[in-house]
Amino acid sequence: MADVLSQNEIDSLLTALSSGDVDVEEIKKETENQAVKAYDFRRPDKLSKEQMRTLQMIHENLARSLTTILSTQLRTMVDFDVASIEQITYEEFIRSLPEPTIIGISDLEPFKGQFIFELNPDIGFAVIDRLFGGFGKSNFTSRPFTDIEKVVFKRVINWILSGFPEAWENIVRVNPVLRDIESNPQFTQIVPSNDMTILITLMARIGDSEGLINICIPYIMIEPIVPKLNAQQWFSNTRSEQTAQHINTLKNKIKRTSLDVYAELGGAELTVSELLYLQKGDVIKLDKRSSDNIDIRIGKYVKFKGIPGKANKHLAMKVVEVVDTGEEGEEDDEQ
Repeated sequence: MADVLSQNEIDSLLTALSSGDVDVEEIKKETENQAVKAYDFRRPDKLSKEQMRTLQMIHENLARSLTTILSTQLRTMVDFDVASIEQITYEEFIRSLPEPTIIGISDLEPFKGQFIFELNPDIGFAVIDRLFGGFGKSNFTSRPFTDIEKVVFKRVINWILSGFPEAWENIVRVNPVLRDIESNPQFTQIVPSNDMTILITLMARIGDSEGLINICIPYIMIEPIVPKLNAQQWFSNTRSEQTAQHINTLKNKIKRTSLDVYAELGGAELTVSELLYLQKGDVIKLDKRSSDNIDIRIGKYVKFKGIPGKANKHLAMKVVEVVDTGEEGEEDDEQ
């Protein structure tokens, strides 16, 4: 069996580290003195170090996306970091989970099969407290979840799953779909107990609460794209995405941007004295004739010339000329 800690043991260790009961430097020295690492040849690792590193980069992207997504939804300080990534059997993963806990059973199209997203109750109830007007503090006691809490947990997990497509886009386009939510780990048998899985653990901090989030992906699920999990594939796709898809995405966003358009009928110069003595019925002579084309501005720049009129009983402007103003940056410099 691998050295897999239960959730209670992990929480106790984090508490000891925070209080100073455990010396980090001593742990580092003990680790450095270990010259031999146990390896079970009956259960060899499925992924190489390079492939594991690529998965770590994927989930570092996911952590950054989740920080943005949940900060926006909860309107509080949120931080996600990749704590660890390892290969363990499905049985070891299930045995490490507390009961009850928040488990989302999800598809990850186009992969076949399902993966598990496990949210520590301390983090889950901190999110609930924040959504219902609190400060993001968790007061969870071991008990079954209510129907309202389950509905909120589903929404939160869907928020988190929405960050998967962007995190995986350099390798494959994915579409996560939440199928069910469960609180008892023993009822989530998605693969045989001895099957190898990839366990990604994220450290989450929401307000004053912190806890772990586990993503358990069966190896058999991602086996078709394992050859793509390498640095060359990652960085080559990153460059191509920047030069193709990202540029197209930026263009589409710019096309949908709203701009204020102004039609300027003309102008006039008045003295302060003339302005003060203006009365109802006075006529101000503009510097344009009624037959002249008027300026159509976008911001402070004249982009078109037009003729005023009406269309369907609404005031309208007919564009008759496109004005070439050159580079706006040059105009700014001149001004």
